[in-house]
Amino acid sequence: MKGILAIAATAFLAATAAWAEIGDDGLHVAPWLNETFKDLREDLVEANAEGRRFAVIIEQRGCIYCREMHEEVFVDPEILEMLNEDFFFVRIDMYGGTDVTDFDGRTLSERDAVRRWRTLFTPTILFFPEDVPPEATAVEAAVATMPGAFGRGTTRNMLHWILEEGYDSDESFQAYHARMLREGGTISE
Repeated sequence: MKGILAIAATAFLAATAAWAEIGDDGLHVAPWLNETFKDLREDLVEANAEGRRFAVIIEQRGCIYCREMHEEVFVDPEILEMLNEDFFFVRIDMYGGTDVTDFDGRTLSERDAVRRWRTLFTPTILFFPEDVPPEATAVEAAVATMPGAFGRGTTRNMLHWILEEGYDSDESFQAYHARMLREGGTISE
């Protein structure tokens, strides 16, 4: 039975990986990415109104790790469900020129905002609390940062940890992830 499930899961992931589409800007198209005016203050209000957690993903054209996340990780059924239902994601193009308004009200191009936030790698995901002080920048306000590409198990656990507000507990993400692995709560890939 496990063999049949593994084959079915592999076929599903292969089919959804082929579905991953690239937009005219060279970045992946995904149903869970929200098109907004990139005013983080407004985006946070909208995410809260929808009962979802606000996050920003920073990507760039041609990023092999972004491709890996979109084609192998974000298509995992449980992860995809969380991305669609529990999170409100806005994408920032690491080298883009579109204006972004930070939480402190400062408006910069995407590339300048990314530099201000000291982000060096893509993909990087910044997760935010429900309330952000008006003087904070995105990097100051983030309750957690996921720098780079991770496997399905680590990503799944990170999303759960954020939803459970683990960042407000005494259990670090690393300890939570290790506990989930010990308890069989997720796979490590």
